[in-house]
Amino acid sequence: MKKQLNVGIVGYKFMGRAHSNAWKKAPLFFDMPVTPVLKAACGRNEESVREFADNWGWEDIETDWQKLVTRPDIDIIDIALPQNLHYEIALAAAKAGKHIFCEKPLSMTSVQAEEMLKVCEENKVTHYLNHNYRRTPAVAHAKKMIEDGKIGRIFHWRCAYQQDWIVDPAFPLTWQLRKETAQAGPQWDLNSHAVDLAHFLVGDIDTVSCLTANFIKERPIADENASGSLSATSLGTEMGEVTVDDAALMMVTFKNGAVGSFEATRFASGRKNRLTFEIYGSEGSITFDLERMNELQYFSRNDAEGDQGFRTILATEAAHPYANNWWPAGHIIGYEHAFVHAVVDFVDAVEKGISIKPDFSDGLKIIQVLEAGLRSAETKQQVQL
Repeated sequence: MKKQLNVGIVGYKFMGRAHSNAWKKAPLFFDMPVTPVLKAACGRNEESVREFADNWGWEDIETDWQKLVTRPDIDIIDIALPQNLHYEIALAAAKAGKHIFCEKPLSMTSVQAEEMLKVCEENKVTHYLNHNYRRTPAVAHAKKMIEDGKIGRIFHWRCAYQQDWIVDPAFPLTWQLRKETAQAGPQWDLNSHAVDLAHFLVGDIDTVSCLTANFIKERPIADENASGSLSATSLGTEMGEVTVDDAALMMVTFKNGAVGSFEATRFASGRKNRLTFEIYGSEGSITFDLERMNELQYFSRNDAEGDQGFRTILATEAAHPYANNWWPAGHIIGYEHAFVHAVVDFVDAVEKGISIKPDFSDGLKIIQVLEAGLRSAETKQQVQL
């Protein structure tokens, strides 16, 4: 009989569903020597968390996260909550000796991130920050191509993360639009993913210059007692101030001499979840678009003259990381599969007592870049990291 690791999850909305699916699917598609068990789900609303647990197969529920993290039958705490709630839960979980699978961005401040990392290391628990895009086969293959010298010395990084879900001024003042719960807007939420990919594929960032913009300064306050999706009927007449950025643009230099740019916005009409990056080097180039997440575009300067041009690499063959565990070549996978890959790697790290990337030290570096961007936007000066 395989060894088991019992998982307790805090949070049952969007990320709770994505994480639950990953815990369930991982042992079905990957040969895992240790089986994750969906032991308990936690949320403040007992009726809602019970419905969630019954639907996804969690054995038990809790309505108090403090009880969950101290349960002796829990090995792993999965934090699937907004970033303002990560700090306290992560500290308590680490002190209780639980391994931590945490949603991004890591924390509200670098001071919090430093303490979270310190406590995890002191208690010798495995800590993972779920920047899941690293684990799409195409991005993982891009990393290998770079390490193999396929594009040579990197000169340029260009990245954009674009969404459009708050273009309508009638969209309500949700937690993502308030500094006390989100810290910042797309600079925090979206650029955290973008900066992680830049660190992963290019290297550490040295300097940051940034500007931010706020297009809609007030929004209707939602009825917190309304159930279901936010709609016009759940909005009151009272307006509240938007206290985070609506868009952020960063220019950076990397420690290896490359230069880069980041655009993060929720006002790109027609863009639902478009994360693109372009990497240009001395021997070639690689580009990626999350909305076509099984593909890479690759250009090689070493192709014969007259035959050069960008070509598509479909990252669904066994040669691409993780792809061999899914479907025959050409049968594409989706957004949720990167979460599965993260669970597989995380459980392996816990079992072997090794680290997994990105971890809380990576999360700290990301927060430091994001904070530098906000300081630059405020002072209108370049910030050295």
